Amino acid sequence: MNRYFKSAYLFGVLGGVLGIISFLTLSFFDEDPTTLNLIFGYVIVPISIYLALRYFKDYSNHGYISFAEGMSVGFVAYMIIAIISFIGIYLILSFDSSLFELIKSSKIDTLVTSKETIISQVGDNSYEATLESVKGMEISDVALNDAIWKIVPGLFLLLLFQLF
Repeated sequence: MNRYFKSAYLFGVLGGVLGIISFLTLSFFDEDPTTLNLIFGYVIVPISIYLALRYFKDYSNHGYISFAEGMSVGFVAYMIIAIISFIGIYLILSFDSSLFELIKSSKIDTLVTSKETIISQVGDNSYEATLESVKGMEISDVALNDAIWKIVPGLFLLLLFQLF
């Protein structure tokens, strides 16, 4: 069983560490690194999944990969990326609470600035609920959001990779 997941662990850890490095680096350049880090995640997750599948196929399974093997390897890869990214971002924001406050205020400012547009699209009640939700945001919410946005694209991209 270990041979099935060696490539997933390897490239999952690599992707997760790159996600943390991305968040740290972007936090020096932008007061809200979460948005750009999501975009970086859309690049690193597919690359990590592809490399994990390719490594498994070429070096662990003699040039063959079944759909089930590919789904298992890919699932483990993107879940490891998400877990490592979650833990890393949570720890960074726990140690640097000023960064968390900057992220929170940036998201509140974005909502306030776009108030009329948002209200016209979803209504006043939804806008107020969203604003209250963002005001009550915690560190785990930021880290969990990043992790979820590594899992969701990972699932769909993995299915696409399996078709080809």
